[in-house]
Amino acid sequence: MNDIGVPKINRVLVIQLGDIGDVVLTTPTIRAVKDAFPEARISVLVRKPFGSLLQADPNLHEVVEAAKSHGLSLRILRDHIAFARRLRRARYDLVIDLRTGDRGAIYSFLTRAKTRIARQTENPFWHDLLFTKLIADPPYSQLPIHPGADQSLRIVRALGIDTTDPSPKLYVAPHDRDHAVGLLAMCELAPTDRWVTINPCSRWKYKEWGYENWGKVIDLLWRDHRLAAVLIGSPEEAEAAKAIVSGRNDHAFALAGKTTLGELSALISMSTLHLGVDSAAPHIAMAVGTPSLTLFGPGNWKSWTVVDELHRVVTADMPCVPCNRMGCDDSRKSRCLDELGAGKVYAEANAILSVLDLNRADSNSAVEN
Repeated sequence: MNDIGVPKINRVLVIQLGDIGDVVLTTPTIRAVKDAFPEARISVLVRKPFGSLLQADPNLHEVVEAAKSHGLSLRILRDHIAFARRLRRARYDLVIDLRTGDRGAIYSFLTRAKTRIARQTENPFWHDLLFTKLIADPPYSQLPIHPGADQSLRIVRALGIDTTDPSPKLYVAPHDRDHAVGLLAMCELAPTDRWVTINPCSRWKYKEWGYENWGKVIDLLWRDHRLAAVLIGSPEEAEAAKAIVSGRNDHAFALAGKTTLGELSALISMSTLHLGVDSAAPHIAMAVGTPSLTLFGPGNWKSWTVVDELHRVVTADMPCVPCNRMGCDDSRKSRCLDELGAGKVYAEANAILSVLDLNRADSNSAVEN
């Protein structure tokens, strides 16, 4: 039983205007809202172009994308007015904003929904005035609840809405998978082959690991396991991916910048293992069920993920880790990552592959028996 106090809810809008990883980690909250209102049409509002991540989610009726426009031109003004009218026409009964930003608050108000809910914040002073119900800082959950997913789950939990499965989950649309298969064919790879995806880049440079180290790990994976590497990322990261695969044309391929986010999810879902830095891609890997190894530097992994034998993190053995700063002395360069050796990263990847090989052997044995 929820604590919203609205007798009949037919249309719900969940607003998540965070980054890609935030969108992935919101999927348990979307599922919880659908469980609470199984007959309602559930929509989600995200930043453009993040919507392709959620297009195949069976819990959603609609994915709405908000484009960020700068300036005061007549065209931009018309776009804003058209978007506001779209929100109003949807006639949402309930709007839940999962963040505390100004933009989400304004969009919530523009829906004119009778019930608009968000976390309480007094900065800016007018933020709270745009909602009909405010939630004081809700308590965090403990493991095994996924700490990243709990960032938004704890808001709806305060409304009496929860889910028995707090794990992030993404669904791959058939057309995204088809496009990803086509890209793999260009690399002379197939979904049934064994290969790894690697995201070496982050929008925050202090989270990145040396590109030459990635080259060493790629070569070791090919030498010991005959696993080719497919490098993924945004268009801005395409040149870095090309530099890493340079000279490795038989076992490393650069697909950064060639996919939508939905197609990126499809690629990761078909890979044997995902390796990468602290960014959105490891969250996607866990959400599509692909084993993952994530390199953490200054950031505290315990705030954002859970680990097991198929999902691991690797950090430097330094007393200052994690410092939660933007590099050493906020220099945007992290010594903890600069001094992290390729051998340690490969050892962790090898450990995951050993578990996968053992599981595969057990599965084959069970089939034979």
